[in-house]
Amino acid sequence: MKNRAPHTHRELELLDVLRRLGGTARNSELAKTLDVSEETVRRTIKSLSKTGAVERVHGGAYLAGTQGDPSFFSRISQHSDEKRQIAVQVAKLVQSGMTIFLDVGSTTAFVAEELRQIGNLTIVSNSIGIGQTLAGTNGNRVHLLGGELQSDERGTFGYVAHRQAQRYAFDMVLLSIDAVSAEKGFMYRSAAEAELSAMIAENADQVVVATAHFKFGETAPYVGPDPRDVDLLVSDKFPKGALASALEGWGVKAQKASGA
Repeated sequence: MKNRAPHTHRELELLDVLRRLGGTARNSELAKTLDVSEETVRRTIKSLSKTGAVERVHGGAYLAGTQGDPSFFSRISQHSDEKRQIAVQVAKLVQSGMTIFLDVGSTTAFVAEELRQIGNLTIVSNSIGIGQTLAGTNGNRVHLLGGELQSDERGTFGYVAHRQAQRYAFDMVLLSIDAVSAEKGFMYRSAAEAELSAMIAENADQVVVATAHFKFGETAPYVGPDPRDVDLLVSDKFPKGALASALEGWGVKAQKASGA
């Protein structure tokens, strides 16, 4: 049996970046950090996956043996076409010079990719990935909230994140959610994420929820922002029935992504 060939310099660089990013990263983050094309990143990941050093997922990779379920990548690989369409629609709402908050959701990760085309933004986020995606592009300034890092969400939460977020005057807050219902409103599976989103939504000029239609009528354990604080719901389909009526009663406008 032949010995496994040693990793190339490019493979070692990519493995080092993955470790520095907490064991998981999207292809776009890796490409930017390594200053190479995403195609180069994909080829390198494919090679590393054959040796068992990394696991490939749609749009990214994670180190083999990483503790816990790489839930962020499980989510971002689902319904990616719908999320990309929603992201394109949301980006049309953003104007140069705005101060914007983006949360750790998988849909907002797609939004961050679209915002790379817009300049002079002040981006605030608790997401490691969004910080990597937008830092240093088109004169954008990126502020990453501090706090306790939760590896499954690849983001920071807790008291420090709350205190820092309160210092910003947000023109727009962009949120992903885990569920929305006519009875409970906008909900999350994470208590920390629900608490942070509710606090930030209270003081923003405009709150936009970006979510795919499959979360309509679903439920989750924790209630997020007061529905009356939300201005716009952007999805790949219009809500119907009781949910549509509830949104209207809360003053939430619904907008369907073009091409969806």
